[in-house]
Amino acid sequence: MNEYFPTVVQVIPLDNYHVQVFFDDGKIVDYDTTQDLKSSIFEPLRDIENFKNACTVMNGTLAWDISGKLDESDCIDIDPFTLYELKAINSLIA
Repeated sequence: MNEYFPTVVQVIPLDNYHVQVFFDDGKIVDYDTTQDLKSSIFEPLRDIENFKNACTVMNGTLAWDISGKLDESDCIDIDPFTLYELKAINSLIA
């Protein structure tokens, strides 16, 4: 059995607290963080510049590098399976 493990290869943070997430199989999704930002763990990212500057790929998924040191123990990351289950937006991107 060869099950696909989704791997994020690129992320593009947008001004509306959404992130375009690109997977290694070509799928692209839009992740809306507006609900996440209500939790205290996301507090450092409520400033849009912090949100965009800290947004990166770590451990094969969407993450925010809170420390700025690429320290995997000091980041916020989203389960890649959660992201992969979102509706593809490939047709919306030229």
